[in-house]
Amino acid sequence: QVQLTESGGGIVQPGGSLRLSCAASETTTEFNAMGWFRQAPGKDREFVGSIRWSGGSRGNTYYANSVKGRFTITRDRATRTIWLQMNSLTPEDTAVYYCAAGRPILSTLATIGGYPYWGQGTQVTVSS
Repeated sequence: QVQLTESGGGIVQPGGSLRLSCAASETTTEFNAMGWFRQAPGKDREFVGSIRWSGGSRGNTYYANSVKGRFTITRDRATRTIWLQMNSLTPEDTAVYYCAAGRPILSTLATIGGYPYWGQGTQVTVSS
């Protein structure tokens, strides 16, 4: 059973930056991709971005249109850790952010069903 531990949430002003991290407890034989989802109050959980464990030193990344160009996902295979660097934050980015891991195929990469393992979530609040 893979356990995911997130950290780095908090309160930030609009236009600011925040960096989230997520560490996996098990080896990468249990998953080949890790991702970030978020859930705002009263809304469904939505895809933010994901990164493949393969794909060279930086991995292949995928992003939701709403965060493309502002958010960046990186990984460190040695420590089984990924980071979500969030820049130019707006109040619409306020949500609980969840880390996820799994073996999604391309059609499930941006879906909740593609990831059987989830972290506990970390709150990100963008407010002045």
